[in-house]
Amino acid sequence: MVRQGKFAPVFLVLLAALLLGGCGISEKERIYQQAVKDLEQGSYEYAQAGFEASIANDTYPAQAWRGLGISKMRLGNNEEAVDAFTRALASGKLSKGLQKDILSYRITVLLELNRLQEAMADCQQLFLVGAPDADGYFLTGMTALEMDSYTEAYSNFEQSFGLDPSYDRAIQIYEAYSERGMEADGTHFLEKALESPAKSDEDYYDRGRVYYYMEDYDNARSELIKASQKGNEDSVLMLGMVYLAKNDISNSRALFIQYITGMKQSAKGYNGLALCDMKEGNYNSALVNIQEGLPYASTEELQSLLFNEVVVYEKILDFQTAYQKAQEYLEMFPDDQEMVRERVFLRSRVS
Repeated sequence: MVRQGKFAPVFLVLLAALLLGGCGISEKERIYQQAVKDLEQGSYEYAQAGFEASIANDTYPAQAWRGLGISKMRLGNNEEAVDAFTRALASGKLSKGLQKDILSYRITVLLELNRLQEAMADCQQLFLVGAPDADGYFLTGMTALEMDSYTEAYSNFEQSFGLDPSYDRAIQIYEAYSERGMEADGTHFLEKALESPAKSDEDYYDRGRVYYYMEDYDNARSELIKASQKGNEDSVLMLGMVYLAKNDISNSRALFIQYITGMKQSAKGYNGLALCDMKEGNYNSALVNIQEGLPYASTEELQSLLFNEVVVYEKILDFQTAYQKAQEYLEMFPDDQEMVRERVFLRSRVS
């Protein structure tokens, strides 16, 4: 399997950091601000060090423990992340918004650790802190799904989508079901999202994405062309993925090149070209395109590129390099269970 990269926004985007401006800022505040910037930029080890210093300095302890928890979570240290979030919640009187935010992160980590009873207890606490919202219902649905409580999961997803009937929410719910092999249940929410008519280029783009997830590539193509004609640049990339899924490599490659040119270089565009190369069995070219994309990659884009790099080395039967690359990958993204399984396979080929 290869990585195409995600088109839906990342689940639970960081809340806006506390702004500390003005002249005469203290050194302690500067350390905290820098840690926040490092976290936003994906420099998690630097962020971790900065938040640890802020905790030692007693600077915004709740926010610092929260930041430390997120840093540890991103670095794959989930047990330590849970402890940090727990300490954040115990750091004095917190606003309802901050409490819900920290609880949401702790639920996410507890799900990763398969500590489902604790995660559900936190979901219930979410609703005690403040009025139920779409994210709270979604997390409760995710937890219930992992506990095989399918009726409860569906009910919570319905509540979440009712409060946030967006294309992104529908795709989130679909992906939750898809990871459990229950695509039919998730498709219901995609179909509900499509009931709203398109009013803008962004709507056409989102509808194209939904059809793509439904593997209805003809309708996806139609909607994305409309979005492209209205000037939506992201639709060009998505169209490339649609043509790739239809095995129309020539048109797919042309669209990825168009996207790279229009966006003044793009990791996603280069990843798309690498996927085209891999479809054609041109693995040397795929490695070149992966390397071309690395300097422009965000953390998420980097993950897709490096994952595909491991796949390419496996395809050319260079198991030693593939295993080494898998080791390096898991140092950066230790929670990727698919790569954990891939590393086990590769180890059997080099031992």
